[in-house]
Amino acid sequence: MPTATDQPKLVLHQLPPSHPCATVRAALRLKGLEAEVVDLDMAGHNAAVEEVYGEGRRTVPGLLVDDRPVHGTVAILRRLEELRPDVAPLYPDPIADRVREAEDWADGHLQDLGRRLPWGALHFRPERLAALAGGGPLDPAGTDYAMRFVRAAWKYHGLSAARLAEDLAGLPAVLAQIGELVDEGVLGGEAPNAADLHVGATLRVIAVVGDVRPLVEASPGWSIVERFFRPAPVAIPAGAYPEGWTPTA
Repeated sequence: MPTATDQPKLVLHQLPPSHPCATVRAALRLKGLEAEVVDLDMAGHNAAVEEVYGEGRRTVPGLLVDDRPVHGTVAILRRLEELRPDVAPLYPDPIADRVREAEDWADGHLQDLGRRLPWGALHFRPERLAALAGGGPLDPAGTDYAMRFVRAAWKYHGLSAARLAEDLAGLPAVLAQIGELVDEGVLGGEAPNAADLHVGATLRVIAVVGDVRPLVEASPGWSIVERFFRPAPVAIPAGAYPEGWTPTA
C-alpha cells in the first residue's frame, strides 16, 4: 500500500449510495491509492460540488489530486490511470480502445438506468427509501417525507411513467449488450478494467429492485458484480412496478 510520500494527496467527494462513486472507490482500491473521503449531504450536494469543482459541475464524484479538481467518473478513472499506470491497468492493451468505448456507454445510458430504475420503483414504494442505505421501512411520517423526496428526484432525473416503462422494456437489450461485451473479452476478463467497474457498480444498484433482480442475476454481467463488488440485498421488494411493466426476457 502506498504511503503519503509516494502518491499525491487525494480527496474524494461523494454520496455513499452513488454507483458512480462506487466505481471510483473500486478503482482506488485496485490502484492501491489512499484517499480522504468526504461524504456530502444528499440535499445540498449539488451546490457543494459546484463550489469545489466549478460552475456547472454539480454531480458526484469529484476528486482533488493535490488540490487540482477532477470531476466525473470517466475523468477520474483516466487520471488514476495516469498516476499509477503499471498497477492494475484500467485500460489494458490490446483492448484499451474498446474498453474506453464501453466505458463511455456505461457512463452514459447504463449509468442513468442505475438512477431511474430505483427511483422509479420508489415512486410506488416510498416507504422503502431508507432501505437503500440499509435501513428498514419508514413510518407514516417518514413516508410523507420520502414521497416529497422521491417526487423531487423524479423531476431532477427527468423521470415520467412513460420513460420508466420504456427503460424497463429496454432492459433485456441492455443486459444482452453487456453479454456481447463479455463474449468479446471487453468485460469479465481475469482482471477488472475501467468498463467492468462502471458496469458492475451500476448493475449492483439496479439489482436492489426486486422486480428486475432475477433478470440481472441471470445475465452475464452479474458475475462482474459478484467478482468485483459486494452484491446488495433487495431494497425494494418485487411488485413495486405496475403490472405488466417488468420485463421477463
